[in-house]
Amino acid sequence: MYLDFFGLHEKPFSIAPNPDYLFLTDQHKEALAHLRYGIGDEGGFVLLTGEIGTGKTTICRSMLSQLPEDADLAFVINPRLSPSEMLEAVCDDFGVPYESGSSIRTLIAVINEFLLEAYAKGRNAILVIDEAQNLSEDVLEQLRLLTNLETNEKKLLQLILIGQPELKEKLGQYSMRQLAQRITASFHLESLSYQETVDYIAHRLYVAGFRGELFSNAALKHIYRKSGGTPRLINIICDRAMLGAYTTGVLKVEFPLVENACEEVLQVGAGWSGQADYERRKTRRFLLYLGIALLAMLAIYLFGLGDNWFEPEERSSPGFAYHAETMLAPELDLDFDLNVERELKLNRESSSGCFVTERCV
Repeated sequence: MYLDFFGLHEKPFSIAPNPDYLFLTDQHKEALAHLRYGIGDEGGFVLLTGEIGTGKTTICRSMLSQLPEDADLAFVINPRLSPSEMLEAVCDDFGVPYESGSSIRTLIAVINEFLLEAYAKGRNAILVIDEAQNLSEDVLEQLRLLTNLETNEKKLLQLILIGQPELKEKLGQYSMRQLAQRITASFHLESLSYQETVDYIAHRLYVAGFRGELFSNAALKHIYRKSGGTPRLINIICDRAMLGAYTTGVLKVEFPLVENACEEVLQVGAGWSGQADYERRKTRRFLLYLGIALLAMLAIYLFGLGDNWFEPEERSSPGFAYHAETMLAPELDLDFDLNVERELKLNRESSSGCFVTERCV
């Protein structure tokens, strides 16, 4: 709707995992390196985790788009399956024929036959499972058994598991230790920092054909605060704010437009994760600074920096108590008090008719 208004050739903030819009921060480059290493010649399990909307699928699709021609790929996007249903999905994606209603044993046999033929032809079989935190333990165990087929040099099936942090927790269980030991590469994606958020927005606008600065500094800060640096939430907010700018006829997205966009699109549950992540990071920074301050105060106390501290022996001595009392109590001037009393007596005698030099009877 607003493409011509802003001079764009496509929407810059679509939530579809388009590898053309992949913004490579340092951590994204490292994640890609882990994926490439994991699908090397040795095979095994590769693990990529991150919070919702941090770009896991986009990174994986970018990596898969660069696969060589000798790779056979199966991509399972709905892992809420039973063991037999998972094996059928693997056969379907690899193009392996099987009879309907086949047993698990039969399905494993046809998959193993396919893997041996692929190896003989010099091809690599790669299985990618998205939303892998939803895999049951039975299915995970069945996937592990699939990787048992190997030669002296490599495993014949390479698996990439993509999921939310719950996946790491599941694989960390004692019952999953056999599978966990087969993970050859693992990486966890974090949310973007503020500067990365600013660069991410500018990158997507540039790829879509926009030249210039569309969002004000105040608008960018509010986007980061509300999204917590989560790319998917950034896309949703920016897209709605640009629509608001188009309807009002302005070419600059200011803070009020972003604020209205956040109120409209970040419903309960949709934007909470980003805001909560932002608040968690603020809390972690505060606790870090507080810990540093406490350690500094403790060091000053222990090493006596800044003030002259009394040694423990000095504090317990009688002289220390005496000096403390003299410092706190005011010093009395006895001569001054006697002179004041004599002066008051003479004034009373004078007022009663007596001379100062005579004694009144």
